[in-house]
Amino acid sequence: MPRVRSIFLSDIHLGTRACQAERLVEFLREHAAEHIFLIGDIVDFWAMSRSICWKPSHNTVVQKLLRRARRGERVVLIPGNHDEALRDYCGVVFGDIEVASELVHETADGKRFLLIHGDQFDQVTRHHRWVAMLGDRAYDLLVRLNCWFSWGRRKLGISGYWSLAGYAKRKVKTALNFIFDFEESAVHQARERGLDGVICGHIHWATIREIDGLHYVNCGDWVDSCTAIVEHFDGRLELIHWGAPQAAGRDAAAALETAEV
Repeated sequence: MPRVRSIFLSDIHLGTRACQAERLVEFLREHAAEHIFLIGDIVDFWAMSRSICWKPSHNTVVQKLLRRARRGERVVLIPGNHDEALRDYCGVVFGDIEVASELVHETADGKRFLLIHGDQFDQVTRHHRWVAMLGDRAYDLLVRLNCWFSWGRRKLGISGYWSLAGYAKRKVKTALNFIFDFEESAVHQARERGLDGVICGHIHWATIREIDGLHYVNCGDWVDSCTAIVEHFDGRLELIHWGAPQAAGRDAAAALETAEV
């Protein structure tokens, strides 16, 4: 099992059918760490207000995180907009898991990063909640449709993972503009605080890149892309696409179960 200094995860969306908790369990089994940072939308209270899908694998994720916290790994939960109810408990420790509104993390090579979910940089979520919730349902539909595409590609013998939601983000100009505006707002916040960069989530668009001399890092999600950021012991940050090979290999039963809702 490879050991890393830190693991950064966001947008797991436990409690929904789209959550790929099984993949996350596999990832956690393969990566030991000193720090685990859960950067928002870990549990999807928005979706659970409509319907709840809590599979045994969702329990396994929670149990594994609690167990690792008890064994001495530092586990910090930074709530997002989908689990914003937990923001009332910032400063509290639940089962050895810290809850914080945001955090400044210093990497092994001395860089200081703002850890924050990122809905604070999303003007739609902040000021037009109903539009954000409508967009959330549309994204969920794309992810479910993608299960059919993945199954069809597998039956046709087409290898590799293709994301319908990711394709839409790349091709729709307004989506790209939203992503760019979000990234610039996040980096601006880090610069205002005199930090070296920001590590966030929210937009389900994993990346590590430099913007105007600062580091912008997004963890991605465990709904569509199954991505995580890890910090190695030399301070180097790496983006891991854990779900890509596995997602294309889902069987027909899993695709049907997801698409039937």
